[in-house]
Amino acid sequence: MRKLTLNLFFVITALITVVSLAGAEDAILKPYVLAESMPGTIDKKLADVKTALGQQGLQVVGEYAPYKGAHVIVVSSDALKKSAEKSDFGGYGAVQRISLTEAGPDLQISYTNPLYMAQVYRMKDSLSDIAGELEKALGKKTEFGSKDGLKASKLRKYHYMVMMPYFTDQVKLATYGSQEEALKTVEANLAAKKGGTLKVFRIDLPNKKESLFGVGLSEGDGADATVMKVTDLGDTKHTAHLPYDLLVSNGTVYMLHGKFRIASSFPDLTMGTFMKISGAPSAIEDKLEMVAGEK
Repeated sequence: MRKLTLNLFFVITALITVVSLAGAEDAILKPYVLAESMPGTIDKKLADVKTALGQQGLQVVGEYAPYKGAHVIVVSSDALKKSAEKSDFGGYGAVQRISLTEAGPDLQISYTNPLYMAQVYRMKDSLSDIAGELEKALGKKTEFGSKDGLKASKLRKYHYMVMMPYFTDQVKLATYGSQEEALKTVEANLAAKKGGTLKVFRIDLPNKKESLFGVGLSEGDGADATVMKVTDLGDTKHTAHLPYDLLVSNGTVYMLHGKFRIASSFPDLTMGTFMKISGAPSAIEDKLEMVAGEK
């Protein structure tokens, strides 16, 4: 009788696990979370936001104002870094972005949805613990960035449409003899602000030869303000899309294809709107190639 009970227990446990995994794959996710919207300004709220993040163990690794009325804070943590080390090109998931945007009389505080980003970057962890920390720090009113959202299973193989790039279609910008040489070159070119670039942050993964940079862009068709002026037209702002990523892994400098990076942050973008920024993906690549020091 005891053996039968144990067998039944194991069967039920297995079924619960299968159902849970299926549920996770079928979860509908959106790219951003609106934490709060209220009257106010960035100057009056910025310090409070950073304090709240720190109280949840989230370390501010960089911040910048991409254009007037917008401020982006980038955070990481030991847990995020450990998760990032588990998968190929996982470094892209080593940070989360928080934005403060002045929209009319209101100040919107939003952040990238870790659950969404974990799927887009094909990470092994769901980042549900990070999502919980951000919610505790800042709150959660609603998810946004896609009217209907996307299934987690679709996000893991996301591309905008046929013939458009996937996450695995990394753009290789430059290759060096060592990780140290690659990092030294990138740091020097960012310090020189080549192509109107700005170093926003750098994260090093301690157990993997991989470092992630956040790069602000102020010139050309791919400039932060230029792209967002065309794409970010909704009432709730996608400012946490910024900055762009540059990954140095084992001596090679990579970037996410611009068409993937923009589309995954704006999955409801119409082709008509996409065509208005048709020059942005190649322009972003040109600027990041300057930073990479392509020979």
